[in-house]
Amino acid sequence: MRLQSLEIKGFKSFADHTVINFDADVIGIVGPNGSGKSNVVDAIRWVLGEQSSKELRLDQMSSVIFNGTKKRKQGTVAQVTLTFSNTKNLLPTEYQTVSISRLLYRSGDSEYRLNGVTCRLKDITNLFMDTGIGSNSYAIIALNMVDDILSDKDNARRKMFEQAAGISKYKVRKKETLSKLKSTTEDLERVEDLLFEINNNLKSLEQQARRAKRFFDLKEKYKDLSLKLAALKSDGLKATFKDLKSQLEREEDAYRQLEVEQHQLEAQLEALRKANLDQEKALSAKQREVNELAGQIRDKESERKVLEQRMLFAEQNKQKATEQIGFTEQRIHSLEAEIAEYRETLAEEKRQELELEDALVAAEKHLSQIRESHSQLKAGLDEVMQEQQKAERRLFELEKDKAVNNNQIDSLKNDLQRLAEEEKNRIAEGENLNVRIAELEKREKEEKAAVSALEIAEEKRQEEVARVEAEIEELNKKVQAIHRELDAKRNEYKLTKSMVESLEGFPESIRFLSSAKEWNKGAQLLSDIIYVEADYRVAIENYLEPYLNYYVVKDLDEAQAAIGLLNKAQKGKANFFILDAFKDFQPPATLTPSEAKPAVDLIQCDPAHRNLINFLLHHVVVTETDELAKEISDEKLTVLAKSGRYIQRKYTISGGSVGLFEGKKIGRKKNLEVLEKTIQRSQQEEDKLSSRLHQLRDQLSQLKMAKDAGSIQQAQARLNQTIQEIATLRAKRESFENYLAENSFRRKEIEERIEQLSAKNKEIESALGSMSKEVEKAREQISNTDGSFRKVAEELSQASAAYNEKNIAFIRQQNKVSSIQRELSFREKNLDEARATLANAQRLLQQSTDEIASLNDQIEQLQKDLLEMYDLRKSKEGSLSEAEQEFFKARGGVNEIEDKLRQSNKKSHDLQILINRLKDKLNDTRFQLSSLAERLRIEFNMSINDAENLSISEEEKATLDETELQMKVERMKNRLDNYGEINPMAVEAYDEMKARYETITEQREDILKAKDDLLETIKEIEDTATKQFLDAFGKVRLYFIDVFRSLFTKEDAADLILENAEDPLESKIEIVAKPKGKRPQTISQLSGGEKTLTATALLFALYLLKPAPFCIFDEVDAPLDDANIEKFNHIIKDFSKDSQFIIVTHNKQTMAAVDTIYGVFMQEQGVSAVTQVDFRELSHDLNLETVAG
Repeated sequence: MRLQSLEIKGFKSFADHTVINFDADVIGIVGPNGSGKSNVVDAIRWVLGEQSSKELRLDQMSSVIFNGTKKRKQGTVAQVTLTFSNTKNLLPTEYQTVSISRLLYRSGDSEYRLNGVTCRLKDITNLFMDTGIGSNSYAIIALNMVDDILSDKDNARRKMFEQAAGISKYKVRKKETLSKLKSTTEDLERVEDLLFEINNNLKSLEQQARRAKRFFDLKEKYKDLSLKLAALKSDGLKATFKDLKSQLEREEDAYRQLEVEQHQLEAQLEALRKANLDQEKALSAKQREVNELAGQIRDKESERKVLEQRMLFAEQNKQKATEQIGFTEQRIHSLEAEIAEYRETLAEEKRQELELEDALVAAEKHLSQIRESHSQLKAGLDEVMQEQQKAERRLFELEKDKAVNNNQIDSLKNDLQRLAEEEKNRIAEGENLNVRIAELEKREKEEKAAVSALEIAEEKRQEEVARVEAEIEELNKKVQAIHRELDAKRNEYKLTKSMVESLEGFPESIRFLSSAKEWNKGAQLLSDIIYVEADYRVAIENYLEPYLNYYVVKDLDEAQAAIGLLNKAQKGKANFFILDAFKDFQPPATLTPSEAKPAVDLIQCDPAHRNLINFLLHHVVVTETDELAKEISDEKLTVLAKSGRYIQRKYTISGGSVGLFEGKKIGRKKNLEVLEKTIQRSQQEEDKLSSRLHQLRDQLSQLKMAKDAGSIQQAQARLNQTIQEIATLRAKRESFENYLAENSFRRKEIEERIEQLSAKNKEIESALGSMSKEVEKAREQISNTDGSFRKVAEELSQASAAYNEKNIAFIRQQNKVSSIQRELSFREKNLDEARATLANAQRLLQQSTDEIASLNDQIEQLQKDLLEMYDLRKSKEGSLSEAEQEFFKARGGVNEIEDKLRQSNKKSHDLQILINRLKDKLNDTRFQLSSLAERLRIEFNMSINDAENLSISEEEKATLDETELQMKVERMKNRLDNYGEINPMAVEAYDEMKARYETITEQREDILKAKDDLLETIKEIEDTATKQFLDAFGKVRLYFIDVFRSLFTKEDAADLILENAEDPLESKIEIVAKPKGKRPQTISQLSGGEKTLTATALLFALYLLKPAPFCIFDEVDAPLDDANIEKFNHIIKDFSKDSQFIIVTHNKQTMAAVDTIYGVFMQEQGVSAVTQVDFRELSHDLNLETVAG
């Protein structure tokens, strides 16, 4: 079996889909540090099922998903697929190609696939078990694992030996079997406990069964007599029931006729209410339409105001643009005139410049001629003439410098005047800009305030909407809670009222007296005159249970009258409390425990009944807990638990569970009043909350209609436009300020230059005076010479002076022309700027004119729309008024039907009272029959009909005396009651328990047998695994010695030793490695290279026993020197015949030794990519450095 390929996508730094084909025996993976080459090994570990994020160099497993870079988004899923060629059928599957995949989504979901089919991790683990392939097997070795192997961290050596020996499956089976054995032992313990318990109970049940049988025989005789008595009573009750039922049917027919009339009225009322509801909905719809239209009108009016503001702003822009155009046009005319004037002046001055240049040329020619004559005469006067010429040249230079300086001074003064005029113009423009900026800043503040006000208003509106919606939600919850509470209270009220009216739970005598017209209607039962808070009601009711059916009467006469009525009507017996008897009652002092409350303090009653309550409860206290009092010193004291679970006296105690309906008998009438008041309060609260809810919904509707997002956007747009204009003007002003600053600096420079030139001219004038004297002196010397020479010299002097004057005039004219040209260029630049300003102003004027026209059209259209909407609103308001009138008119019809229905209900109510009385009598009879039937059913599980048919014939009934029969039944009943407790299920329970004892005994035998089987299985597994492990260990030991010596020398010592030979499966494995010339006491004392070679020797020894299909070394060769690298590469080459080797390395020798190399690199920051070089296709003499690169 071989690896075919590895596909990675979205795993760690491999963001893109990357495929690595393992089509060679030895494959190298190289790349610079941080390029992601170790991520290839991590991907193989991960897809093989690695669950430890630490082993994958991660803080958490979700970090395997590509985390993104500056240029790429983070990945959503990490997916790795590893494909094997199963040619040797090493894997237990019929497929020749096996692919396993693992996917992890950013949501946390994960998925495993086998040949594209979703599977479990356990399926993949089982597939590769004992094949040498796994995320933690010896097939994948990193450099840090070398130390783990040598230091035997976490029993790393033994785990590798188990994998190589193929006993991993035995270890798994042993673990599963031990788990089953533990479960079986626990089951056996439970069965033993059950048998012990059942055996103890079985003897007791046998005695109970014999006693129960005697009881059942006595009960059978009691049943026979009871059935005969029931048959006699049933005949009389059935006759009474038949008469009452006939009268009830007649009254119910009359009641049903009234119901038909009521249903007709209710149908009419429902139809009118539905129509009225439809009208109300239509009215609400019309009101909503009017409100929506009003909102639309407000929007339109707001839009019109915005347009009018924009119109005012556009008109202001138009006016300012017009003013700017007028000012700029005047400036253009002025500049054009000045430019024309300067151009004429420039032409004239250039003409003069040419004339002066011609005169200068002629003067120079004349001077040359005179100098030529003069040079013939000056032979004798060379020395004097040279001095004169030097002086004249110096004088000429000084006069020339002075003329140039004066010309520059004139030019600079013209520049100063021009700059002053330009500064004045720019200052004026700057002032206009400042005014305009101030206006815009003022408008900006106003518009900001408007936007802020609109935003604040909108924010307040949204806050108010949120507040109102939250309040509506809270009110809805409150209304629903109150509605649920109302339903519960109303149901409780109806139930309590029904119980009060029907006297449910009270004997027949009580119901008879309550409906007897001949007796005192004001007499009340004890249960009705007292009221107790709910927390204590059960406790008090349990204690007063024997007295709750007592009537409370004023004197003996009332009690006597009631007893007479009961006797006359044969309605049983009743009990009475005589209030007159308690007038002088004074309760004795009772010591109340600190943790208890006197029961009399918990009772609410009228003052007239207080002595009676004191009589009944003066010696009773109530505790807050369910814990029994350890000792009661007062013999008369009775302690009640607040929960009602016990009643404790000094010598007796009774108690147990609390029934569902306990505490429902005391204070029913008082409870009715409390419930009625509670219902009224809740109804008022519900009405109040519903009204507030309706108001809030109207308010919410108005708030939502008041939304004005368009106005905010328009105001913000105007504000942005103003801010943009201010920025533009401020930039222009800043440009002006920069120009003025430069202009000021330029003027200062010119003034300084004029002062410098004036100072130089003064120096030149002083030098000219002294130089003129020297020239005059030279001339005097020459004048003393020959007259002709003097004449020539004079002519030369005149010609030279004339030449100098013409030269100075020409230079001045040149400077004047240059100055005019500069002025002309400046004026032309100003003209271009003025024309650009004029174009901008004209464009703004056109834009403002177009915007004004557009706004006029929009305002006119809005005004037209508003007029139409005003008319529509008036029409809708009229329609709304008509709908309101129709609604209230229909409401009157509903009220009329409701009045008729109330009258019919009154008649129905009176008839219902009569029917209820008949029903009560019928129910009494039925209750007696049902009580008789219930007693028969409960006691004998028989019906009345069964009793009549089985117990007695008609002839026998005539001879039986019901009173005598009743006495016999009571005597038999007393015997049964005094028989004592029996276990009615004792016989059946005895038989069942005996059968269960036998069954569990059989189960115990089965469990014991299963336990023995499991122990045998464990022994078999341990024997097989131990034999297989020892066999494998012996072979690996020999292989290790051979491989170790092949990597070192033949004389080197190496061995593998089991520390605990008695328990080899759990024993540690000691490695002995002693290279020649060394005697290390521990392996840790070896060098890094020796450790690596030792671990490599152990790995290849395991390979010789059980070759893994592939082996991955992750930078294991890093500590090795060149000599050991050759050994390492050589042994890999030898073993590559049976297994593939994938080597992650930095070593160039290792790179050169592989068949195919994959280079991992970062194609962009944070994203790894792979490129392949197949060394088998390259020549063997290829330079190693080139290959490594």
